[in-house]
Amino acid sequence: MPSSTASAPPRGFDPRTSLDHLTRGGRSDRLRHVEVIPERRARTADWPAWVHPAVAGAYQGAGVDRLWSHQVAAAEHARVGEHTVLATGTASGKSLGYLLPALTAVLDGTQAPSGRGATTLYLSPTKALAADQLARLTALGLPGLRAATYDGDTPADERRWIREHAAYVLTNPDLLHHSLLPRHERWAPFLRALRYVVVDECHIYRGVFGAHLSAVLRRLRRVASRYGASPTFVLASATVADPAEHAARLTGLPCVAVTEDGSPRAPMSFALWEPPLLDEHGDAVPGGQARAVPLDVQAGAGAGTVDPEGVGRGATVARRSALSESADLLARLVDDGTQTVAFARSRKGVEVLAEATRSMRRGREGRVAAYRGGYLPEERRELERALRDRRIMGLAATNALELGIDVTGLDAVLLCGWPGTFASLWQQAGRAGRSGREALAVYVADDDPLDTYLVTHPEAIFERPLEATVVDPDNPYVLAPHLAAAAAELPLTLDDTETFGPTMPTLLDTLTRRGVLRRRPNGRWYWARPDRAHDHVSLRGSGEPVVSIVERRSGAVLGTVDHTAAHRQVHTGAVYLHQGRPHVVTDLDLDQSCALVVQGDPGWTTTARSDSAFDLLSEDRHVDLGGELRLCFGSVAVRSRVTSFLRRLPSGEVLGEHPLDLPEAVLRTRGVWWTMTEEWLAARGVDPETIPGATHAAEHAAIGMLPLVATADRWDVGGVSTALHPDTGLPTILVYDGHPGGAGFAERGYDRAEAWLAATLDAISACACTAGCPSCVQSPKCGNGNEPLDKDGARRLLSGVVTTLREHRASID
Repeated sequence: MPSSTASAPPRGFDPRTSLDHLTRGGRSDRLRHVEVIPERRARTADWPAWVHPAVAGAYQGAGVDRLWSHQVAAAEHARVGEHTVLATGTASGKSLGYLLPALTAVLDGTQAPSGRGATTLYLSPTKALAADQLARLTALGLPGLRAATYDGDTPADERRWIREHAAYVLTNPDLLHHSLLPRHERWAPFLRALRYVVVDECHIYRGVFGAHLSAVLRRLRRVASRYGASPTFVLASATVADPAEHAARLTGLPCVAVTEDGSPRAPMSFALWEPPLLDEHGDAVPGGQARAVPLDVQAGAGAGTVDPEGVGRGATVARRSALSESADLLARLVDDGTQTVAFARSRKGVEVLAEATRSMRRGREGRVAAYRGGYLPEERRELERALRDRRIMGLAATNALELGIDVTGLDAVLLCGWPGTFASLWQQAGRAGRSGREALAVYVADDDPLDTYLVTHPEAIFERPLEATVVDPDNPYVLAPHLAAAAAELPLTLDDTETFGPTMPTLLDTLTRRGVLRRRPNGRWYWARPDRAHDHVSLRGSGEPVVSIVERRSGAVLGTVDHTAAHRQVHTGAVYLHQGRPHVVTDLDLDQSCALVVQGDPGWTTTARSDSAFDLLSEDRHVDLGGELRLCFGSVAVRSRVTSFLRRLPSGEVLGEHPLDLPEAVLRTRGVWWTMTEEWLAARGVDPETIPGATHAAEHAAIGMLPLVATADRWDVGGVSTALHPDTGLPTILVYDGHPGGAGFAERGYDRAEAWLAATLDAISACACTAGCPSCVQSPKCGNGNEPLDKDGARRLLSGVVTTLREHRASID
């Protein structure tokens, strides 16, 4: 936002000089591309006359003399009661777009029937972001503003005061679901005066999580209406495609989108970096980068062999991990005096990255730290302060630092592997250069098909249209338990169909037959069980029970894992890591949702093996492509069973395979699949004996590339392939949503099949390996140990599919 510090002179950081330092010592071939994001000039606007004088004075006293144009546009829409979504770039001051009308309403003391002034409810996906927002509000020093966070860390004696007196309450969807809505009578004065509901970082709510939030917000609207309130929703989002549609799906209300970013932005150098290939001694292979290879390249020897320039055929190599490479880059940047945040995907990855950086040279112990969820609030606040005053020069962080927390002044950002979505990519990159200075972002590719594709196809990042988020508010597996919770809050009637959608009556009948709800003669549905309806809903998961991992001797709970993943991760005999310490699972009791473990290192690791199959339940959409190729989307049931596990030495040697007796898991979801005749495949060089390996490899690569066209992570989706499916009688490849009822990812793949599968083909063709590797067709979660795989067969198969899709499009254009 405009302020006296926005024009402060730069401290001299030069991204070009920094990249020169990073590429010294034979590292220049790792830098695959540098894109300079141009400067963006400011567009300002005057302060609206209706803003409360205390609010305007507080910001003007901090040097904010004029506002950015998008801040005023969003504030004006919200002021007149229009539901609004503000979708602009990182560090564009989106918070003022909702704070101006919300704080003005609170301080104006707009009187509700209860005599209480207007109230605002602020929702964030993380507690850390809510705490940061509260700190900013407190710093304004507004007289009469009673603002407070209400989350799992709030002491019990403060909660009553917040309910009865606070006017600006900051919380999260989990507390809204588990506490506020089921106890809405206690919140009656607050709800009666509810004027605004703010949903911050709303691009985070996608897939199943987004479907859960959409149901929670509909329940909030219904309960607020009970007390005579009809609040205005204001949503803030990263830059995404069609934010108005996304906001409407979340809220169930038409929303106005503000997308023209009026804030200034200094130039940013965005580098794409690929770690080197390593030989059997762990040394970097000269020139060992992925290269485009001719489409008629033949499959070579065993999986994992490569033949780039300078490497003899058959030399077994692997690519250096993105974590190791990022630790090296972070250490070099810190040594150069470049303040840097390195984003990693997992909490464990963050700890490993920080420790590896500290251990490379002495003197970094106090200048490099880790930041992630799970730390105490006071630890996180101290880390944020140390980052702001540059006591910490290098920070390894999860996306907990991605979501709007004020860390202005960073010079550089490292992205350790694909962050999950393009929205997150730009959010994380935007954490650098937030004080008007030039900035550097470096995306370090992981050993994964999508990462490999992106560093070899820069246009897929810098020239692609924005991605649209995927939310299905009508997912029955999500909506049904929320209807039960809604009935427990206030009895349901058919009039509520307007709020919850057209599938509500059918779901009410199902819930009634199951004894979850009871319909009474007055035409209302009531919660019919003695337990709490809200305890049956997990907003951030599928809703199925989690399995607790318990240390056998002490009884301490080490962690949890969802029910389906428990079959693979904590089966009897599995080696489970907790904070780097190995444990062995002695017993898995699925009925009690408990896995018992004992600490100790047996000297080996374990890998689960499984069998999978699928049933095609219904076909919602399809396209026939010449009679021999057919693309479909619909409902599927995926059946899987973990059958055994392998014990491996650190060298990779298999000690043995051990059978397991676990129940079959059935996932009813949505999927995209395509079928081919054997004759069609043969005409493209895929013989009957190579069909299993070709379809399997194509399935793996397609899963890895789906995030290119859908806001999915590869762990959000799954796949199964078969050389002869009983429902189709043909070779069939399926990619499905890994959540009950579906999450919208597979449907996006169907809608953009040509772009999706063309990129999959390009990723396989551009990989330098001869027979398949993690960068193209091997999968880290394959239940069959990545066997069989036929990389060249997959390339031929996908080439035929893409060519046919293009011909079909040309014929109808």
